[in-house]
Amino acid sequence: MAALIGAARDPHFPAEIMLVVSNRPDAPGLLLAREAGVRAVAIDHRPFAGDRAAHEAAVDAALHDAGTELVCLAGYMRLLTPALVEAWQGRMLNIHPSLLPAFPGLDTHSRALAAGVKLHGCTVHLVTQTMDEGPILAQAAVPVLPGDTAEALAERVLVQEHLLYPRALRCFVLGDQGTLPSRNVALANPVK
Repeated sequence: MAALIGAARDPHFPAEIMLVVSNRPDAPGLLLAREAGVRAVAIDHRPFAGDRAAHEAAVDAALHDAGTELVCLAGYMRLLTPALVEAWQGRMLNIHPSLLPAFPGLDTHSRALAAGVKLHGCTVHLVTQTMDEGPILAQAAVPVLPGDTAEALAERVLVQEHLLYPRALRCFVLGDQGTLPSRNVALANPVK
């Protein structure tokens, strides 16, 4: 989230960060966004008592109220309902800490080490109904080093995530033409 907000400060960046949304009122990204002058709101899922559709309807309403055109997920650790995914189909990006299609889901760094891969990394992809299976927009790789721990590997991947996500968003917004107008972007669940 911070990397995208930082990139959007450049007047030549083709997107403006309009809103940061989290389902966790204590998410550190909310304070970071506010300090950067970006509107940030928490739509706590707990008062919805397990009614995911109602919670996501509130999130969707906040996105629309802010004039959002694209959604970038950053650290969102909840599966989205089909209704929200469909509402933002083709306009919702996610960053995942693996070279998809390898290691979708959680614990990607530990799983990569256990599998003995030589390269690991991160992927920016479009969000679809199936977790971490949307079309890949960009990837960045890091070597897996002898003696790596999941924590050390995660740190190197995170550096690449911060570089890759702004580049992928830029390319996505500009498309093939390179001249599309600025897009209004919302970031969901900034826990990093």
